[in-house]
Amino acid sequence: MEVMEDGGSETKCILEMKDVWKVYLLGKVDVPAIRGVDFCVDKGDYISIRGPSGSGKSTLLNLIGCLDTPSSGRILLGGIDIETLSEDELAAVRRKMIGFVFQVFNLIPSLSAKENVSLPMRFDGVSKGVANKKAEALLELVGLSHRVNHKPSELSGGERQRVSIARALANDPAVILADEPTGNLDSKSGEKIIDVLEDLNKRGITLIVITHDLRIAGRAKKQLHLADGKFVSFDVGDIQPNLFPKPGQSKTNT
Repeated sequence: MEVMEDGGSETKCILEMKDVWKVYLLGKVDVPAIRGVDFCVDKGDYISIRGPSGSGKSTLLNLIGCLDTPSSGRILLGGIDIETLSEDELAAVRRKMIGFVFQVFNLIPSLSAKENVSLPMRFDGVSKGVANKKAEALLELVGLSHRVNHKPSELSGGERQRVSIARALANDPAVILADEPTGNLDSKSGEKIIDVLEDLNKRGITLIVITHDLRIAGRAKKQLHLADGKFVSFDVGDIQPNLFPKPGQSKTNT
């Protein structure tokens, strides 16, 4: 990251956290859930974040997804400080910038796979014909061209998750944020989802996966471990050490 003089940075980060804290007030006691996290997501990244229960993963997920705002620090999405946006503006930016994949799929039971995938595009003003054509292409991308007219009840768990991945891609987001995408799947179906995500990343899709699954965590390009609300270690290939320093290692700018 190139740091500019006097308050600004020239960065290729799609999403960036700068000394982010999230503190909850329980009675009269401040309870920090996230403690001074610095986080940069570059285009084409494949990042896994894991940690034990109570480590702050859910809070971090909400912050990364811009579903919540920090108590202090800054979150920049596409270079825009989210705290400068109104609720409507933030919803619009989030809809364009982030595609969500959930553990429980969150598909609409009465709609077909194609209709579920096309729905975010229709909300964004895309015509039905264009949305349906793109939905079919996205379902083909995740290996479900033969299931476009099937409803969720007619699909396996792994197929439903692939529909949700296709839906997350509908509005061409900068980042796909996946929360335990293999959590409700058997091992065979989970492996297929990992293969789909890995293939998407090879095509240039940026991924952040929050997971307990060591199989998916281990195949990410950048593997982060969260404990007590902060990153305590990293295990990566070519990660820049200034972005995620080990405990006791100073953070430097390049």
